[in-house]
Amino acid sequence: MIHMTETLAVQTVEGFLTAEETDGLTKALDAYLATSGWVPVRPSEGTTPPGEAQAILDGALQRSLPVLRRAFPSAAGADPWLYHDLKPGDAIRPHVHGVGDPGARPQRIARIAFNLEDAEEGGEFHLDTCSADALWSDAAVPPGSAYAPGTRFAHEITARRGPVRLADVPHTRWTCAPPPGTTVVYGTQLVHGVLPVVRGRVRKLITNLLA
Repeated sequence: MIHMTETLAVQTVEGFLTAEETDGLTKALDAYLATSGWVPVRPSEGTTPPGEAQAILDGALQRSLPVLRRAFPSAAGADPWLYHDLKPGDAIRPHVHGVGDPGARPQRIARIAFNLEDAEEGGEFHLDTCSADALWSDAAVPPGSAYAPGTRFAHEITARRGPVRLADVPHTRWTCAPPPGTTVVYGTQLVHGVLPVVRGRVRKLITNLLA
C-alpha cells in the first residue's frame, strides 16, 4: 500500500554513478546528440537517450533501490529516462506533477533527477514546500487504489495551467546543490523547478520512480 508520505519524501543517493559509468554515460549521450542533432524547443522538453545510456542508469537505479526504499518503501522500478539540456537563460518554472490517476497501475510515486553536468552559475534545482490547502483536491481514494485510505492528492499545476498560481502561494524554497555523481529523488506531489541558468550548461537525466 502506498502512503501519502512517499509522495512528499526526499532522498539523495551519493555516488549514484561511478566515475567510469559517468564517463560512459557522457560518451553515449554526446554520440547520440551528434548523430540526432536534437536541440530542445523549450527548457522543459526532454529526449529519450539511447539504450546504452538507459542501461547504465538502470543498473545504478537497481543498486540504489535498498536506499530509496527507506523513504519510498513501495519503490519497485522506473520508467525510461529522459535527457534535458539547459543553456544560459533557460529555467524550469515551479510546477507539481501530482498523482494523475490514483487507480492506475503502476503508480508514479516520485521523480529521480541525476545532474550529469552543473552550470557554472545558476541552474540549481529547488523544491517549494507550503501549507496552502489550495494545492490539494478533495478527491477521495478510489476503490481498488494502491493508496492508503485518507490520502490527499495535489492538483497537477504547470506553468500554463492549474487551479492556483504557484507564485501567489506563500512557500519556502529549498535549493539543492548535490555533489557530483548524486541523484535526487523527490515525491511526485512536491512543487519543484530549476532556477535560471546564468553561465554554463545543465545536463540532467530524469525518470519516474514507480510503485
